[in-house]
Amino acid sequence: MRDGPVLELEVESIDLDANGVAHHEGKVVFVRDALPGERVRAQVVRRKPRFDVAQTEQVLRGSVARVAPRCPHFGVCGGCSMQHLEPRTQLAIKQRALEDQLWHLGRVRPGTVLRPIAGPTWGYRYRARLSVRHVAKKGGVLVGFHERGSSYVADMHGCAVMPPRVSDLIDPLRTFIGTLDMRDRMPQIEVALGEVETGEVLALVFRVLEPPTDRDRAALIAFARTHAFELWFQPKGPDTVHLVWAPHDDGAQAPSSRLAYTLPEFDVRMPFRPTDFTQVNHRVNEMLVAHALRLLQPQPDDRVADMFCGLGNFSLPLARRARAVVGVEGSATLVARATENARANGLSGRATFQVANLFEVDDTRWRALGPFDRVLIDPPREGALELAKALSSDPHKPERIVYVSCNPATLARDAGVLVHTGGFTLLAAGAVNMFPHTSHVESIAVFVPADPAVHASQGQE
Repeated sequence: MRDGPVLELEVESIDLDANGVAHHEGKVVFVRDALPGERVRAQVVRRKPRFDVAQTEQVLRGSVARVAPRCPHFGVCGGCSMQHLEPRTQLAIKQRALEDQLWHLGRVRPGTVLRPIAGPTWGYRYRARLSVRHVAKKGGVLVGFHERGSSYVADMHGCAVMPPRVSDLIDPLRTFIGTLDMRDRMPQIEVALGEVETGEVLALVFRVLEPPTDRDRAALIAFARTHAFELWFQPKGPDTVHLVWAPHDDGAQAPSSRLAYTLPEFDVRMPFRPTDFTQVNHRVNEMLVAHALRLLQPQPDDRVADMFCGLGNFSLPLARRARAVVGVEGSATLVARATENARANGLSGRATFQVANLFEVDDTRWRALGPFDRVLIDPPREGALELAKALSSDPHKPERIVYVSCNPATLARDAGVLVHTGGFTLLAAGAVNMFPHTSHVESIAVFVPADPAVHASQGQE
């Protein structure tokens, strides 16, 4: 709608997508860019039978939590939805969302609300997937995130949540890609930033829908040399990603990648490929790993499970503290990488890895892995329902479960199973601000057996 009515609204609350929530003539109105306690003038841009969506045009009475967005593209770019909201209030909203989901979906409440984990709020995003479009009407090539609620690419010239080195590359990339023969056949650039002793390592993966011409290939290598990043191509699926050129191997026949991140507290270095799953916020990941281990309380003689282990982000730090760690992951490729990472960090004898589909695990398959003294779970957004069921029916209950979640709804669902079916207690839970200025909610939760004899000697965080 472009000609919807303009309403004056009192904003009552805010939803998880950072839309203000108001009512008009008994109908819910979700108001973009409006905050609780504000009175705004907003135009209705979409009508549904049960609700309307409106866009704020003028703030008539502002909230004390409102701040000026740092990024000039805020409101158009879909990468951030909360830049107009003071960071501590963002975190409070995420914490409340976690508690609400735990209660309304899982009918559980944590015994203790953990202090939220938060880190840098700007320049934190070490991973990104940027879209590329050649749009003649807008003067050439666009490189950036999609516009909010749209498949169009935002007309961006920088990004405040990405490190300056990446943000400063957006305009040069736009200009450079416009000179290529294949500018219409390069829809995406994957960005990954790592850290080594000598500084940052930047990798860019160019999705190429056809083989680059010799001229384009030479130009891409020259551009990578000028801006000192690892150049990768992806012609088809993720398995086709390959390194083309690296600054430290200039002229080598077979270039090698130095992409890695570190967990200094545990003396762990984690090499990764730019399309591997790693956390986007390195500083918060360091704090999250350390906090998860404090909550799990691994003992020197413990056998610990790391479910959905990926590259070993939690497994290898756990192997510094426990007798044995078993990492389980559905991807054979990631299991091979985790095994290599354990070897490179001198932990092969204490960390082993297995391939298993944890979305289909049952009692028999679970018990074939165990028993375990402690279990860490770090699933994708789909959660770990079948694993929660298997843990609930296991007669040898682990002394502690730490569940790291990227979706409070599936965490709440699985917590309900562990508590109401499995006889566990939700000892503590708290939010993790992995993605400041977005509505994304990460969290961490701790479960112990409800039988007091099992955990009577264990302290609460």
